[in-house]
Amino acid sequence: MLKAMHKTGLVFFPAFDWAIDPTHPEREERLLYTQDQVTEEGIFDIPGIIEYKPALATPKDIQRAQFCVPDEQTITTESHLISAGGAKVIADAVMGKEVQNGFALVRPPGHHSMRVSHGGRGFCHINIEAIMVEYIRTRYNVKRIAIIDTDCHHGDGTDNIFWHDPDVLFISMHQDGRTMFPGTGFPGELGGPNAKGSNLNIPLPPGTSTEGYLYVINNCVLPVLDEFKPDLVVNSAGQDNHYTDPLTNMNFCAQGYAQLTTLLKPDIAVLEGGYAIEGALPYVNLGIILAMAGIDYTGVVEPDYNPDKLKQSVSITDKIKKTVDQINSFWAQRLQLRDAAGTPGELQVRHREIYYDTDNIFERQKERVIICRDCGGSFEIDSRAMPGLHILGVHIPINACKTCIEKGYEFFESAPANTYDRIYLMDRPKDSYHTK
Repeated sequence: MLKAMHKTGLVFFPAFDWAIDPTHPEREERLLYTQDQVTEEGIFDIPGIIEYKPALATPKDIQRAQFCVPDEQTITTESHLISAGGAKVIADAVMGKEVQNGFALVRPPGHHSMRVSHGGRGFCHINIEAIMVEYIRTRYNVKRIAIIDTDCHHGDGTDNIFWHDPDVLFISMHQDGRTMFPGTGFPGELGGPNAKGSNLNIPLPPGTSTEGYLYVINNCVLPVLDEFKPDLVVNSAGQDNHYTDPLTNMNFCAQGYAQLTTLLKPDIAVLEGGYAIEGALPYVNLGIILAMAGIDYTGVVEPDYNPDKLKQSVSITDKIKKTVDQINSFWAQRLQLRDAAGTPGELQVRHREIYYDTDNIFERQKERVIICRDCGGSFEIDSRAMPGLHILGVHIPINACKTCIEKGYEFFESAPANTYDRIYLMDRPKDSYHTK
């Protein structure tokens, strides 16, 4: 009789009442086939695998991670709150030591939703992993967390939310942004001035196979994790790099996903993308579940799997090795890069333009962050959406020093009310959120 070597928690939430439209790749069938497969295989009958029911995330949970414009209720549905709540449930089970690890198989996804959210982009309205991570940091006082995003698209929302945070290591492995949405995630995108090297973006060429993904894990991700020494590892477990996915151009397979999971040993995995609803997701999700539980997964093989057709070319292998060498060099220089990024006390400005492909919104941002050697630095984001509102969001980081706390309140209190439609203050040390 099978038995889980590692006690593993699962949450399923297919979101029956939410889809962009009935034929859109991001629809409820994404998880229904997986749920059927897992049930047919008797996974829930295996001792040590425990199913949990999702719960609702609250506006307070979202406010630890994001400025929702004009508010949380306007840009979310109940399905979004249950998706984020499902991740919270798994977090509580893991942090409370009810299980050794857990997998939140939830939708809608979230990793394209940024610090400021005016609506939907990349099928995402709120950022599920970021909400969960900030909940964990507040409730369980966990300091160092690593988020490894293995979705085929660059996790630009999560990248943005933790851009200035030296205590959250974000690594994204994704198809090269020159070939696919969202067009970002290049090696030189390393994080803000106080957190250079805490954001590592690893673009992979189209046609990357299991060999390439596992090379990156073994030769870059695992050595960086060993040095960073996180208290918790989270996997944004997108599966759209599967060889049958209709939106991408990669050659990953279910066995590869299971091997990646075995190597990465995530404490928590959260489902992101993956749109080969019948040909990939039931097999990949099953492989991930078995790998997390420490159960043999060698029998999990797609019906049309042909390794000869998925071989990686020598040129692709060479490109991957060069990218890994570049990322490792940036990681080794991260402290020097932070020292060279600016003078303590000065304000560094960044301008960004963001397109919300789902809701057809164009956003312009001007961000100002204080250079600090003692914390992540307080910052403000001047954000104007068209159509939409003009807002200012002020963030005081959870690890803020006294100077940055004072600067954050200065940003908030000195902001002219007649310039903005809304002004927000996210005070993470006090776990408070204010609007004026």
